[in-house]
Amino acid sequence: MIIPALDFFNKKIVRLYQGNYDNIKYYKYNVIKQLLKYKSQGAHFIHLVDLNGAQYSENKQYDFLKEIFHSVKDLTVQIGGGIRNIQDVDVLFKLGAARIVIGSLAVTDKNLVVDFFKIYGPERIVLALDVNIYDNKKELYINGWGLNTKILLEDIIKYYLVYGLKYILCTDISKDGTLSGPNLNLYKEIINTFPTIKIQSSGGIGSLNDVINLKKIGVHNIIIGKAILEKKFTLLEANLC
Repeated sequence: MIIPALDFFNKKIVRLYQGNYDNIKYYKYNVIKQLLKYKSQGAHFIHLVDLNGAQYSENKQYDFLKEIFHSVKDLTVQIGGGIRNIQDVDVLFKLGAARIVIGSLAVTDKNLVVDFFKIYGPERIVLALDVNIYDNKKELYINGWGLNTKILLEDIIKYYLVYGLKYILCTDISKDGTLSGPNLNLYKEIINTFPTIKIQSSGGIGSLNDVINLKKIGVHNIIIGKAILEKKFTLLEANLC
């Protein structure tokens, strides 16, 4: 399934280049209108990132999120950005989220994230695992990609598999925002090592050929943001691949 993604900052659609707030690009599109456009082109599922919340957890755009959920209630939404505690999760589910995306917390507070799995169920939790690869070691980065944890991707997946982990959103951060193509080898290795995990690929997609290649290797969901915003292709075209 193709999942269109929107990152928003101060109610505006933006993209960060490799997670850097100093390198932010604003797009002229209205958030709600763009989501409705995606719906008209066949989207059933969307991925949202609240970058205000991701930057400072206390700055989550809850009022704006309420508007979004009200306007796109026929779409299934997964959302992330600055989730730090169970109250954050409760609010987002009450607003209408179907799945919550957990990033840094999956590394910094494993016990709390395990509680999320137990309370809400693994069907409603996605782990966002961002990696840089050195000597074929997939090292996890957190805190907006500012900190290398030295923890390996495989080790964190194994840890949460015990608690029913189903979904990971994996990004090779060297590819994010580049439109240079996804890291196909990364996803092949995850699929081969963890066949029960449903992978969401993210980062680097710049052409329809990238979409075709990801589908060929068995990626479960393909998250696409910048390529559609910059009119490399449409969501409709991606869905037809």
